[in-house]
Amino acid sequence: MPMVHSDAIEVKQVRGKGRGVFARRPIEEGEVIETCPVLVLPAGSIEDFSEGLGTYVFEWGRGKLALALGYGSLYNHSYQPNARYADLPDRTKLFTAIRNIAAGEEITVNYNGKPDDKTPVGFEVVEGPSVLRRRPVRVGG
Repeated sequence: MPMVHSDAIEVKQVRGKGRGVFARRPIEEGEVIETCPVLVLPAGSIEDFSEGLGTYVFEWGRGKLALALGYGSLYNHSYQPNARYADLPDRTKLFTAIRNIAAGEEITVNYNGKPDDKTPVGFEVVEGPSVLRRRPVRVGG
C-alpha cells in the first residue's frame, strides 16, 4: 500500500533501488513538488553509510548531515533527473520539477546538487524509466 503525502506524490518500492518518490498526477516544469524541513546532525553521529540512516542523509555544511523529513530523503539519484533540490537557509530542502513529469513517473534528483553534474556518487546508479503502473479499473461485471 503506498504512503500518500500529498495529491502530487507517493512512495513506492523500486526494483534495484528500494523506495522511490513517484508523481501521482502530472507535475509541471517549475512546480514545487515538496518543501521539507531537515534535522541537522553531527556527521559523527552516523557512522555506517551502507545501512540504516546513513543511506538517507545529505551533507549539510562542514561536519554536519541532514535527514530530510517528508519524502525528502527518499528521492532516488539520477544523472538525468526530472527534479532538483535547493538547500534553504532555514534548514529546509525545496524540491522542484525541472521538466514536466508524467503521472506515475519516478521523481529523481542528482545527488551532486546540480542536475547536469556527472561526478560519481559512490554507488552503482540504476538508470532507466521507473513508472508506476496502475491496473485498469473494470467497470461492470
